[in-house]
Amino acid sequence: MSETQAHYYVPHHSHYSALLSAGVFLLALGFILRLNGMPPGVWSMLTGFGVMLFVLFRWFGMVISESVGDLYHRWEDRSFRWGMAWFIFSEVMFFAAFFGALYYLRVIAAPELASFDPAYTPYPNFTGAWPSSGPKGDPFTPMAAWGIPAINTLILLSSGVTVTWAHWGLLKGRRAQLVAGLAMTVALGLLFLGLQAYEYHEAYTELGLTLKAGAYGATFFMLTGFHGFHVTLGTIMLIVILLRSMKGHFSAENHFGFEAVAWYWHFVDVVWLLLFVFVYWL
Repeated sequence: MSETQAHYYVPHHSHYSALLSAGVFLLALGFILRLNGMPPGVWSMLTGFGVMLFVLFRWFGMVISESVGDLYHRWEDRSFRWGMAWFIFSEVMFFAAFFGALYYLRVIAAPELASFDPAYTPYPNFTGAWPSSGPKGDPFTPMAAWGIPAINTLILLSSGVTVTWAHWGLLKGRRAQLVAGLAMTVALGLLFLGLQAYEYHEAYTELGLTLKAGAYGATFFMLTGFHGFHVTLGTIMLIVILLRSMKGHFSAENHFGFEAVAWYWHFVDVVWLLLFVFVYWL
């Protein structure tokens, strides 16, 4: 990168931001219509998702072309790094809100509700024990920690090792190591998602554990579901980086695209460790 760069690269005007806003609007509108049982809602959601997918594919493709064309230098690199750092921070706060809700329900709300005088509550048999399905006490079996969750923990920890190994290969100019490490990381991410899908199927069909199974069911699926969504996004990003690496993109001196995805993947790993401890184990 040039240390003497005096100007920040400003791309040409684009309609992608307006198209992306339209796609988000159609997706949200379709979701609202679907919640109210209106048939056009499904088509609106599909259209909005399609527009968003098209825009992201073309927009990111344009950014990749600009990067490969050596239009980004020191100032752009600094901007990208700060942008990714703040994005991950926003994701940290997103999950902090859900972990905070779990703490409030488990440590504060449930014991307080159980302490009420039975004569003044419609649920006199509510004990406040965790895991709780709420005052109605609908039966369910909580998810055990030392089955699929423990295997998925090992998978994500291993994926953190493989993506770091790929980074070492990039820094040392070993393209084969870079590609192999990324391919293994993608495979581990897909394996994690497959096992989580199996876990959800088992929870709904055999354990009676659903999103409506009281406070435990709601927090379990919200936290693990959003994490699974982030793993899906991370896996897609890793696939893109893998394809770029196979085409010869990135060098030891210029590879922030790889670093950004690696940062995100390590963040996903850390969140899962917290989930495993506070949702599955304790």
